[in-house]
Amino acid sequence: MKLLATLVLAAFLLPPANAQSAPAPTPPKEPTAQKAVLVTGASSGIGRKTAELLAANGFFVYATARKEADLKELAAIANVQAIPLDVGKQDQIDAAVQTIEKAGRGLFGLINNAGIVALAPLIEVREQDLQQQLDVNVMGPYRLTKAFAPLLIASKGRVCTTGSISGIATWPMGGPYTMSKHAVEAFTDVLALELRPFGVHVGVVEPGNYRSEIMANMQQRLRDGGYGGEGSRYRQQIQRMLTQPTDRTQYAEPDDVAKAFLTQMTAASPRQRVMVVPNLREAELTIRAALVRVVQYNAEQPFAYDRDTLVRMLDEELQKAK
Repeated sequence: MKLLATLVLAAFLLPPANAQSAPAPTPPKEPTAQKAVLVTGASSGIGRKTAELLAANGFFVYATARKEADLKELAAIANVQAIPLDVGKQDQIDAAVQTIEKAGRGLFGLINNAGIVALAPLIEVREQDLQQQLDVNVMGPYRLTKAFAPLLIASKGRVCTTGSISGIATWPMGGPYTMSKHAVEAFTDVLALELRPFGVHVGVVEPGNYRSEIMANMQQRLRDGGYGGEGSRYRQQIQRMLTQPTDRTQYAEPDDVAKAFLTQMTAASPRQRVMVVPNLREAELTIRAALVRVVQYNAEQPFAYDRDTLVRMLDEELQKAK
């Protein structure tokens, strides 16, 4: 009888053979850490638009500027911490590293955007003006990337620098600026090779002409420098540059450039080189400048390729790009 009672009780307590057990409760998900990105030169133009867009899309942005008024404006944006920074001053770079390390978020992205424009004929430009151009546009990204490399390697993050279509094309009076942007192209390619083994992606965004304050700053440098003064061989060209409208209202806002930086920070496989131009003319000018060099490299040398081989090589590269 005891055995029978036990079997009857078990029949009520045990689930049917075909019954499914209730699923185990799903443990709560760990909150996703907010990725941090540092944007230099965020006071206006491309830098400001990029900082705002990243912050609005879930990133925590460290936005740098030099002037107190700009820093206050940046600090008022949600998800943004303003940091005073001149890319030419190592002590300020070191202080920025300490600030970000203490915050504990790490650093996923570095956007080297700070830059200046110095326009002048190369045979007249003052050496100190050329040095300043290269110091800000080339040495600046070098200093920042070197300083933040440990954090970027730890996060397997990304480095992206603001280049320019002037890193491919050139134009009269643009020597100092185009030299700096050509250097950014080489900086990007070599850095990409060197950081790839550490899981860090490196890219460059190459804008065409967009609205910014860069022309007003350039004109002031032109007035301060003189570049040959009244005796300049190029005074007519310089005078035309000095009379150009400084507000650049004829150009579009750099929203598409900011979107390109956002894509570089979010894409599973970001591109190494991204050209962003507002019209077909600037796109053709840039592509043709690259093709002209190919033709010049290939001309009158003992290992020159014929047209069919060049086209086949182009097709191979297009296929790789897919």
